[in-house]
Amino acid sequence: MSNTVVRRVLILGAIAMIGIIAMQTYWVVINWNFNDEDFNNKVSLSLYRTAQSLAELSQADPPKRDVVNRRSSNYYIVNIENEINSEALEFFLQRELEQQGLNINFEYAIFDCHSNAMVYGGYCDYTPEGGSQNLTLGDLPKDNEFLYYFGVKFPTQSSFLFGKMQLVITLSGVMLVTLAFFAYSMYVILRQKRMSEMQKDFINNMTHEFRTPLSTIRIAANVFQRDAGIQADDRLARYANIIHEQYERLNRQVEKVLQIARIERGTLAIKPEWLELNEVVEPLLAGTKLQVEESGGTCEVILPAVPTRVRADRLHFSNILYNLLDNAIKYSPAAPRLEVRIEPAGRGLTIRITDRGVGIDPEHQSRVFEKFFRIPTGDTHDVKGFGLGLFYVKSICEAHGWRIQLDSRPGHGTTMSILLPAKAVEFRKLTLV
Repeated sequence: MSNTVVRRVLILGAIAMIGIIAMQTYWVVINWNFNDEDFNNKVSLSLYRTAQSLAELSQADPPKRDVVNRRSSNYYIVNIENEINSEALEFFLQRELEQQGLNINFEYAIFDCHSNAMVYGGYCDYTPEGGSQNLTLGDLPKDNEFLYYFGVKFPTQSSFLFGKMQLVITLSGVMLVTLAFFAYSMYVILRQKRMSEMQKDFINNMTHEFRTPLSTIRIAANVFQRDAGIQADDRLARYANIIHEQYERLNRQVEKVLQIARIERGTLAIKPEWLELNEVVEPLLAGTKLQVEESGGTCEVILPAVPTRVRADRLHFSNILYNLLDNAIKYSPAAPRLEVRIEPAGRGLTIRITDRGVGIDPEHQSRVFEKFFRIPTGDTHDVKGFGLGLFYVKSICEAHGWRIQLDSRPGHGTTMSILLPAKAVEFRKLTLV
């Protein structure tokens, strides 16, 4: 994943998180305001009816509609303009509040004009465990505007409203946990990306450092192979050939790692050109045939009947064919049986490399082209490698616009097919003399 993509994901993720938090906050505030407004309406109606009941009890004139005044979020003043029966007041308050579904604790006080002070009436508790704990009670300030009034305060109003918003608060909590998990996931992804980049840089630097000793080994191996004294000694000549073979093997692995690094960085340079198919394929097949026949196996080759050219990068085309042929040999029994068929497919070309080896289980076939993936074989690894070959092959095919297909049955072998489109193939007619 490139830095640009990661940056875009972070920016979009941050915008999404801010938007979600803003929407959730707005929703909570709106819900709170709605519940607070509903609470105020029900309390105002209950207090007005209480004032009506007190007026009827004292046979006074009915109260006006504006007798209820909200002095704070949880404190109300009720002006009734006549004497107040303290015993009846508590009864009427409880009755009217319960009728509105407000089973909420409250305290009340009556203004005494003789002492110019609020006379505390009491605290009505609806909770069996006692809701007055940790509450500051008795703080009901007087009002200088009226003469005959009483005050009602709801100390637990906030908790009452929160109780009405349990679903909203629960969903908000779930959302915050989800956002926290998303933020942590992004942190883990960034950390893993940073570690992956460090690993890639280390592998790239280490691979480049291998080039100098490999060049030295190649020069030394060539000197040994050309030396007449060494060639005269069969044992030394064999050792010189072994050194050269191991150099070639290690150099191929180093080149493969470097090509994979270029693919991941997006700097792999594909330079397609028109190539004579036989000029590229025949040297590879000759070496493969020799290797197979030395093991007592067979290699059947079927090439197009007419001269054929393909548009491809010479180096990478040779590499992917070598990788497929090498895999066919490595995953075959002691005496490999290979079949290489290169034949027209419509206006295009199909390259099929078939072995009669161990095959691949269906559960692993979808992953064989993944980087570093190797088919699990327990604690034994009879076939050496890094799991980069088929990843490289698929990457090169995709870079050329080709398709690669896998057909395999456990115990019966594997067929790798590369499909070249018509624009990458040119068939030439034979000239009759």
